[in-house]
Amino acid sequence: MISLFKKFEEEGILGINRRIGEYILPYNAREYYPLVDDKWKTAELARQFHVPMPYHYGLVDTFGGIRGTGELIQGKPGFVVKPANGGMGNGILVITGESKAENGSVLFHKADEKKITEKELYHHISGILSGLYSLDGNSDSCVLQERLECHSFFREISFRGIPDIRVIVFLGYPVMAMLRLPTKESGGRANLHQGALGVGVDLHTGTLTHSVCNDKMVYQHPDTKQTLSGRVIPHWETILEMASRCYDMSGLGYLGVDIVLDELRGPLLLEMNARPGLGIQIANRMGLLDRLRLVERIKNSADGPKTRVHRMFQEL
Repeated sequence: MISLFKKFEEEGILGINRRIGEYILPYNAREYYPLVDDKWKTAELARQFHVPMPYHYGLVDTFGGIRGTGELIQGKPGFVVKPANGGMGNGILVITGESKAENGSVLFHKADEKKITEKELYHHISGILSGLYSLDGNSDSCVLQERLECHSFFREISFRGIPDIRVIVFLGYPVMAMLRLPTKESGGRANLHQGALGVGVDLHTGTLTHSVCNDKMVYQHPDTKQTLSGRVIPHWETILEMASRCYDMSGLGYLGVDIVLDELRGPLLLEMNARPGLGIQIANRMGLLDRLRLVERIKNSADGPKTRVHRMFQEL
């Protein structure tokens, strides 16, 4: 066991305890957590810093307010229901459209092509308000958000849903990134814990490298059967600059930034995470420690998102 830990150390693998003790606790002040844990507050903050995000249609924060959901989503071709304080993709419901049942009632179409009734939708929102999916188990609010149009780059390689790009940012410098692709198993959600595909990304070029699904290396998407390595993500430098700006916006020194690519609007901030997971190392077949230590050496050599990104490029 000791030799295994030594090997991890030699490979520069960041473990859970070190992530917490050396990066999350020293660099992430607790006072800033609500800004990233609460998706509604994140959206308000993003507006102040001119960082584009999916449009928010409204917030349901009381059980009585559930009855007003219909007005918030009226005329919307699709929408996303998510807990304001949720995590790991839990409680997120993607609605792609609606139709009428034989009795005239509304049926909502989910991303996995199943249908739910209006009553079932309201029951799901009620569960969110009860804190069923919240990070701390306390009562929560429900965010109704725009459903994005998947960028054409992903249509061939992803299974429904909207892929996202996770970027680890340390002191404003992007240090590692991966693409998360929805699968049939994940129900069209880009969440690794639910069976989505993680794909390593070359930080300098945006080129896809290695892929992992359920902690196992794979060489093609399990559903689309498409080979992924060698493809280059569009708008790559803009994506990294947006991720870097989230450091200035959030006040957090060590964070995960999730960005989506919309066909019409380009890169959009989806959310920020003060406790990003470590699976990104598996997808990239590379440890985080060397790059984190690199940033500690160069942290004062650049100022502003664009210059920090370019400084990182110089070091890679």
